[in-house]
Amino acid sequence: MPKFQYKATDQSGTIRHGTLEAANLDELELRMDRMGMMLISHKNVYDSRASFFNRSPISRQDLIIFCFDMEQMASAGVPILEGLKGLRDGLEKPQFREVVSALVEDIEAGKRLSEAMQSQPRVFNEVFTQLVHMGERSGCLDKVFLDMTENLKWEDELISQVKKVMMYPMVVGVVVTALVFFLMIFLVPKLVGFITEMGGELPMHTLALIATSDFIAEQWYILLAIPVLFFTVIKLGSRWSVGFHRAVDRIKLRLWLFGPLSRKIILVRFANAFALMYRSGISILECLKICESLADNLLLREAIQRARGMVSDGKELSSSFQEVQLFPALLLRILKVGETTGNLDTSLRSISYFYNREVKETVGKLETLISPAMTTVLGLMIGWVILSVLGPIYDLISTL
Repeated sequence: MPKFQYKATDQSGTIRHGTLEAANLDELELRMDRMGMMLISHKNVYDSRASFFNRSPISRQDLIIFCFDMEQMASAGVPILEGLKGLRDGLEKPQFREVVSALVEDIEAGKRLSEAMQSQPRVFNEVFTQLVHMGERSGCLDKVFLDMTENLKWEDELISQVKKVMMYPMVVGVVVTALVFFLMIFLVPKLVGFITEMGGELPMHTLALIATSDFIAEQWYILLAIPVLFFTVIKLGSRWSVGFHRAVDRIKLRLWLFGPLSRKIILVRFANAFALMYRSGISILECLKICESLADNLLLREAIQRARGMVSDGKELSSSFQEVQLFPALLLRILKVGETTGNLDTSLRSISYFYNREVKETVGKLETLISPAMTTVLGLMIGWVILSVLGPIYDLISTL
């Protein structure tokens, strides 16, 4: 559907800018009118970035605010349509305003809130829509939105911690790489040229530095292209071949430190979402089916699929998880107790808490290890350059 970049004014006279999808100009004006705005000018645009990456323009913080507002309105007894209109009129972000406006239009057309959310899978995933659907059936939408708010806050905090740990080595790695290229391409050749002119025998570590400098100076474009080609091959290969995708995801789970961390993050999200949906009244099989999409690793996703097949054949959930080796023995015993006592959601919450604590401890260890490790690498590299360059210079000065 065509996308239009618009300039409009709202009911208070404030000028607003944004983008909106519409079949034609008439539909654009109609949608703007329903949003409480009057179109001033427009331009047909094509959002190539969004179509290529297929990513939602709505952040997790936007969803947290949305869930909090919906929980407050549902608790106060405000009708959904009226609450969404009020929420829409108060939004500043054009993309989110467009999302809420689409919900209003679908509800005015006779859809329920969960059905309207299903029309926007890039914003509201299946867990979200299923929970809202169960909240509509049980009349507990306020509780559902409260649970979603807390879950999104927890997820946002978890991901921000992991990003913090990942960003530091990436930034330092880029700085170190840039420093190495600068030293080897510009600085070392000039210093080595000076040493060579002075004469004298060069030690082995200086010869190694010269060879490294020559190689980097001649092949720098290949060295820069290798990481790009590597990640491109992995991305395309994973998309075209299931076997290749499975092999890559197996390696990801076995990477030192980061592999176990990735596994724990996936399993804590799985357990938390499972507990939320099961407590809302969704069946175990449906919970497993929906939670498969939360596993960003093909091996874990296939393990959940096999467990779902076993449960559908009549096996207990704990026995199925034990057979596919999804959880360790301790957590399987907790799950077994939950099945026996009828408190499965509590057991799943306990598993979520266990993995959440493990993730935080692992992140803390990584934060402790990464900084001195990167500092050591940088120090050794600079020390090698200084020793290889200044050592021969000192020897020459001593002989003179």
